[in-house]
Formats: sequence, structure tokens, C-alpha cells
Amino acid sequence: MSRVAPEQSDAQDERPIAKSSRLWAWQHHYSPYLFVAPFVILFCIFLVFPLSRSFSLSFYKTIGPRDARFVGAANYRFLLTDWMFWLAVANTVGYAIVFLLIQIPAALGLAILLNSKHVKAKPIFRFAFFSTHLVGSVFVAVLFAQLLSPRSGLLNHVLSGLLGHTVEINWLTDQYCARISILLAGLWLSIGYAMVYFLAALQSVDTELYEAARVDGAGHWSQFWHVTLPGIRPVLIFMILVGTIGALQLFELPYVLFQQSPGPLSAGLTIVMHLFITGWSIGDLGYASAIGWALVVLIAGVALLQWLISRKVEAS
Repeated sequence: MSRVAPEQSDAQDERPIAKSSRLWAWQHHYSPYLFVAPFVILFCIFLVFPLSRSFSLSFYKTIGPRDARFVGAANYRFLLTDWMFWLAVANTVGYAIVFLLIQIPAALGLAILLNSKHVKAKPIFRFAFFSTHLVGSVFVAVLFAQLLSPRSGLLNHVLSGLLGHTVEINWLTDQYCARISILLAGLWLSIGYAMVYFLAALQSVDTELYEAARVDGAGHWSQFWHVTLPGIRPVLIFMILVGTIGALQLFELPYVLFQQSPGPLSAGLTIVMHLFITGWSIGDLGYASAIGWALVVLIAGVALLQWLISRKVEAS
């Protein structure tokens, strides 16, 4: 009978151990990458590739998805002289400014009212105001198209009852009333959303600060200015930033409200709508990509400006 040498037996026993150690080391080294891989793959497919593709397309003149001709920076040069683009910028920026000037104070005022100790059934009111945000822009546009109808719309009926005579305001066919219509729909959609954030911020302010302010003789306005605003400043800055970005990206609301058109005399034309019409109705995906990157620069510039202002306010 043959005998196995002790050295050979020990080597055979060490092989599975060495193999298991290498496998464990491989798992320890590469398992984090395997867990992260699904996110990285989806991120590259649905964000990195579309962004890089749109940036490269912005240097081409396209007629549909298959016919593309390289034109360099011609799309960006044409962008500077395109009066339709600047009309869209004026409409969008004007809407954003007026929207924020009304939305932020209105939402903060509602939040202060709901935060009062005298208000009962706060969850019901909170849900009622926030529920308008849950239905979405398309549904709100369809709803306001009916509410703002010249003859059968509820708003004109209410105005007729208040004024004592028949009122038929062409909300959707007059260029000035059309802009007001978009603003009313946008405010109805978003005030409750901002109110919930402000309400949460108000409830996190230390009540002892209000008691100390009252002891020092501060009135309601002084308490609001010196206690409430500093306490909710981070949320206030966040809501201004979110509201600005959302207003600059406005598209579905006017597009559906004016039945897939820019409205009377292009009063409802926004930057994103101009991008959509250029890319999908006309077929010039290259110029539409240039419009998209111009919007990115605009949003980044506004966000940077707001960040610098907020830092300066906090430092003062």
C-alpha cells in the first residue's frame, strides 16, 4: 500500500483554503462595484448618454432623426437673433418673477394661518391645500380650460354675479388674459405644495424664541421679521430655488391649456415649448438641443445668483 507524504497531504489541504481566500478577497474588493453597477448603468443610459448626445446634436443641422449636417456653432449664433426664442425667454422669465412674487408670500401666509393654535382640523386643511399639487399639470390645464371658458366658465359666472351684469372675458384668446390664465393655473397648482414645506419649517422654530421676543416687547411684525424668517430661511431659499427652476421649465400647463399651441400671439410660448415645437413639430433636433442647453445655462446662472445672494444674506 502506498502512503501519501505528509508534505503532499498538507499541500492538498491548503489548496481549498487558498482558493476560498482568493474568492473572499475578490468578493470583498469587487462586491461594492457590483451593488453600484445597476445605478451606474441606468445613470449612463438615461442621463449621461442623452446629455452627451444632445450636446453633440446642438452642433448639427437636422431634418428629422436621420438627416444631420455639421454646422458648428451656427445654431447658437442663430439663437441670439431668433426673436421667437427671445419671446419665449421673456414670457418664461416674466412668468417666473410674477409667480414667485405671489406664490412665496401666499404659501407662507397660509402656513402661518394653519400653524396658529386657533385653527382646528389642521390635517384636513393641509391635505385640502396640498391635494391640488397631486393632480398634475395636464389635469389642471384641462380643468382651467373649462373654468376660464368665456360663456360657460365658472370664473366669468362668478364675476357676472359680483358685478351685476354679464361678463365674458376671453381668458384664453386675449394675449394679456392668456398670461394671467397661465399664472392662475400655476398658482392654484403649487401654492399648497409650498405651504406644506413652510408649515413644516414653522413647526420646527423654537417657541422659546417667540416667548423671549414677547418679553422684550416685540410685536407680531417684529417676531415675524426677527424670529420666523431667520428660523425658516433654509426652507425659504430652497422653495425660491425650486419655484424658479419649475417656472423656467414650464411646458405642459400652457401647452394643454391652449390646445397644443403657443396661445394668442404666442403669449403662452415658453422656452421648453419652443424647444418641443422646434424639435418634434419642425424636426430640427439640432436647434432644439441648442435651445435646451441655453435653458441649462439660464437655470444654472439663476441658481448661482440665488446661492450667492443667500450666502451674502446669511453672512450679514
